[in-house]
Amino acid sequence: MKHLYLLCALILALCATVYAQTGYSVKGTVADGVEKVKLGTSAVAVLQAKDSILVKFCYAKTDGTFMMDGLGRGKYILLISFPDYADYAEPFSLDSANHVHDFGNVNLELKSRLLKEVIIKGTASQMKIKGDTTEFNAKAFVIQPNAKVEDLLKQLPGITVDKDGKITAQGQTVNKVLVDGEEFFGDDPTLVTRNIRADMVDKIQLYDKKSDQAAFTGVDDGKTQKTINVKLRADKKQGVFGKAQAGEGPTNIYQGELLLNAFKNKEKFAVYGTIGNNGKVGLGWEDEQKYGSGDQLNVSDNGININTNSTEDLDVFGGIYSGQGFPLAQSAGVHYDSKWNDDKQSDNANYKIASLTINGLTNTLSQNNIPGSIFNTGSNQNYHNSMFRQKLSNVYEVKLDTSSNLKISFDGTLKHIITDNNYTAADSLNNALVNNSTRQLNNTVDQRAFNGSAFYTKKFRKPGRTLSVLVSESYSQSRANGLLKSHINFYNAQQQVDSTEDINESKTNNLQSNLFNTNITWSEPFSTSLALVLNYGIGVNHTSADRNTFNATSAGVYDMRIDSLSSNYVFNQFLNHAGAILNYKKGKISLNFGTRVTDDQFHQMDEFTGNVSDRSFIDWAPQARFQYRFSQQKSFAIGYNGTTAQPTLEQLQPIATNTDPLNVVLGNPGLTPSFSNSFNINYRSYKVLTSQFFGFYGNYSFITNPIVNHINYNTAGKSVSQYFNLPGKQTTNFNGGMDFARKFQSLGGLNTGIGININGNTGYNYTNDSLNMSKNYVINPTINLGMFKEQKIEMGLSGGPTYTISKTSLQPNINNNGWGARGDINGTIYLPLKFETGTYSSYQYNAATASFHQNFSNFLLNVFITKKFLKNNNLSVELWANDLLNQNAGFTRLAQGNVITQTTNNTLKRYFMLTINYDFTKMAVGASKQ
Repeated sequence: MKHLYLLCALILALCATVYAQTGYSVKGTVADGVEKVKLGTSAVAVLQAKDSILVKFCYAKTDGTFMMDGLGRGKYILLISFPDYADYAEPFSLDSANHVHDFGNVNLELKSRLLKEVIIKGTASQMKIKGDTTEFNAKAFVIQPNAKVEDLLKQLPGITVDKDGKITAQGQTVNKVLVDGEEFFGDDPTLVTRNIRADMVDKIQLYDKKSDQAAFTGVDDGKTQKTINVKLRADKKQGVFGKAQAGEGPTNIYQGELLLNAFKNKEKFAVYGTIGNNGKVGLGWEDEQKYGSGDQLNVSDNGININTNSTEDLDVFGGIYSGQGFPLAQSAGVHYDSKWNDDKQSDNANYKIASLTINGLTNTLSQNNIPGSIFNTGSNQNYHNSMFRQKLSNVYEVKLDTSSNLKISFDGTLKHIITDNNYTAADSLNNALVNNSTRQLNNTVDQRAFNGSAFYTKKFRKPGRTLSVLVSESYSQSRANGLLKSHINFYNAQQQVDSTEDINESKTNNLQSNLFNTNITWSEPFSTSLALVLNYGIGVNHTSADRNTFNATSAGVYDMRIDSLSSNYVFNQFLNHAGAILNYKKGKISLNFGTRVTDDQFHQMDEFTGNVSDRSFIDWAPQARFQYRFSQQKSFAIGYNGTTAQPTLEQLQPIATNTDPLNVVLGNPGLTPSFSNSFNINYRSYKVLTSQFFGFYGNYSFITNPIVNHINYNTAGKSVSQYFNLPGKQTTNFNGGMDFARKFQSLGGLNTGIGININGNTGYNYTNDSLNMSKNYVINPTINLGMFKEQKIEMGLSGGPTYTISKTSLQPNINNNGWGARGDINGTIYLPLKFETGTYSSYQYNAATASFHQNFSNFLLNVFITKKFLKNNNLSVELWANDLLNQNAGFTRLAQGNVITQTTNNTLKRYFMLTINYDFTKMAVGASKQ
C-alpha cells in the first residue's frame, strides 16, 4: 500500500509539472477602437516570437471575446486581424504563476481612419502561403501614384521582372497572368502587368495552374503552368480607366499606345491598340506562347508532334522580337467577360490582331568539335521577316444545377508569314578554308489552327464522389511555298577553288493535324481522407505531311520534282488510355500516386510508294506527389512524373531536308519512343512579422532511350545528320536554386534578397561515328536590393556573377568554360516641382574562353526625366535616352552538343524620344472604399 501511495504521489507530481509547462491560457475582447463595437469572428493567432510559427488559432465569438488554452511557457506574439482594420500585434510572455494572460480590450483601428498615422502595434502581413498558392497583400507594399501591376510585382520576394516585362518566379518563366481568375486578352501577360493600375489590386497570387480536370478532382496530373492571378479590390471594379501615350524621336523612332478599360460589377470590357518601332510596345517577350495554338501542330497524350517552326523545315518566322534587329510592331485587341444569372453563367471573349516586321543582320561564329579536328564557321544572315495574325478565343461556363457545370472553350488562329533571308558563310577545317557560300531562302506561309473542348463536371451527394467528362478537338494546318538559291565554292589543300555547287529549287509544304480526344474521370472516396481517381479515354489522330521540292526547267518555272527531296506521308493513330490515382489528404499531409497507361496503335503510309508501316507501343505515365504543411506559412512538396515521348514527324520522315545545302538532315522511320523521368522539390517559408521569405526549389529529369543526332562531316565541310535512339544512355536536365528575402525596417525599409540558381544538362550525339558526350552547367548567384518610399524613391538593384562549364568528350581540352556577370538597376527618384528622374539599365560581361579568345562587355545605360502635371499627376512628359553609351550588340554565347556558337546582332542603339503620357481614371460614384 505504501508503494501505491508513492506511485500516486509521483503521478500527481508529474501531472502538475506537465500542467505547469502547458497549462497557460490567453483571453481578451476585440472591439473597434472608436465606436467600441465588438468585432466578432476576428481572426486571433498566437505565434512563436523567435520564428513567427503559428502555435494556436481561433475566431473571436460574436461578442468579440476569445480564449485559447494549452499553451506552454515561452515568448509569443498575439496577432489579430479583421477585414478593413489594421492588423494588431503584441508580444507577450508566459512564465509567471498566473496561468491566464488577460489582454483585456483589444482595440482595432479602421485603415481608412488611420490616413498617414503609424500604429506601432499594427503590421500588415505581406505574404500568406495557402496550400500551393503564395499570396501577396498589395496593401503591404509601396504603390506610387499611377503605378502599374508590373511596378508592384518588382517588389515581391522571389519574383523578378526584366525590362521587356518577362516575369520569372522560382527559376521558372510565368507565362500566364489572370485577372480575378479569368483570362484577360488570352495569354498576354504584359497587357495585364502594364495596363492594370497597381492601386486597384487587392492580392497577387502565385501558383502552378493545373489542368481543369486536376483542379476539379484535386489530384495533380503533372500538367501545370506557372501563373500569376491579380485579384482586384471590390471598390475598383466599377469605372473607366486607361492610358494614352504618344512619343517620337529625331531618328524616326516612335511609339503610340491607347488602352481603355470599362469595369462594371461583374462585367469587364477592354480595348487596346499599339504601334511602335522602338521595341517596347506590341508583340512582347513570349509572343509565341501568346498565340501558341497556331505555332505548333501539337498532339497530346503521346501523339505525333509536327513543329511548323522547325529549323529542319522551310524557314518559318516565329513572330518573336527578342531584342535583335529593327522591329515595327502593330497590334490591337478587344476583351469582354461577364457573369450573370446569380453567377450561374459566365463568358470570356478575346480578339487580337497584330503584325510584326523585323529587319536585321546577324553575325555568327561557331566551333564544331569533331574527332581529331575542329570546324570553324563564320556566317552573316541578312533578314527581312514579317507576320500578320489574328486570334479569337471564347470560354463559356454554365452551372447546370447545384452539382454540375459545363465549360465550353474554343480558339482559332490565322497567320500569314513572309521571310526573306540571305546568308554568306565560310568554313575552315583546322584553320584551312574548305568552302564559302551564298544562300537565299524566301518563304511564304499560311497557317491556321482551331481548338475546341467541352468539359462537364458533376459532384454527387456523397462528399468526394465526382464525375468529369472532357471532349476536345484540335486542328492545325500550315501551307508553305519557298524558294532556295545557293552557290557554294569548295577549296582544295592549295586554297584554290576545286569545284562549285549551284542550287535553284522551289519548295512546297502542306502539314496538317487533326486530333479528337476524350477522357472520363471518376473519383470515389473510401473515407474523408482517402479517395481513388479512375480515368479512361480514347484519342484519334490523323496527321499528314506533304513536302515537295522542284528543279527549274526554265526561268521562273519549277515543275521537275526531285524525288529524293520530296515525300507525302499520312499518319493515323488510335490511342486507348486508362489510369488510376490514389489520393490521401489528412491534416498536414497530402499524398497521391498512380499511373496512366496508353495503348498506342500507329499506322504510317507513304503516298508516293504505297508502302505501309504499322507499329504499336504501350506508353506508361506514372506519377507521385507528397506535400507536408508545417504551418500556414511553411510547406514542403516533392513530386515525380514519368512520360513517354514519341518522335516528331520531322525526325521520322525518311527524306532529306536541304534548305541549308551544307547541312542536310535525314529522318528515320525506325525511331522508337523515349521515356522521361522528372522529379521536383519545393520548400517555402515565410515569417509574418519580419517579412522574411526563404525557399528552395529543384527540378531534375533524365531520359532513357533518348533520340540523338548522328552527324557525319566530310573534309569539304558538308554534313549529313540523322536521328537515332541511344539505348543504354541517359540524357539529363536540371534546374535548382534558393531564394532568401527580408525587409529591414531598421534600414529604412530596405528590401534585401539573395539567391542562387544552378542549371545544366548532359547530352549525347554522334559525330563521324564517334559518340560525343556534352556537359553544360551554369551557376548564377544573385543579390537583390530594393528601396520603395512613396513620392521619394523607388529603386531596385540586382545582379551577380555567372560561371559556365561547357565541355565535350571528343575535344576535352577545348571548352567554353568561363566567368560572366549580369547586373540590372532600375528606379525612380522623385524631385521637387513634380519632376522625376530614373534609369532602366543593365550590364553584361562574358570572359574569354578556350573557344572564343575575346572578352565581351556592354553597359546599356538608359535614363529618363519626367515632368508631371495636373492635380492627380496623371499627365506627364518624358524624355527618354536609350543606350546612351551606344554599346548594344545583341550578344549571345551558346553550347549545344559538340557545337559552340557566339552571335552578335545589329539592333536598336542610342536614340532619344519625347513622350506624352495621360492616365485617366473615373471610378463609379458610391463604390465601396477600402
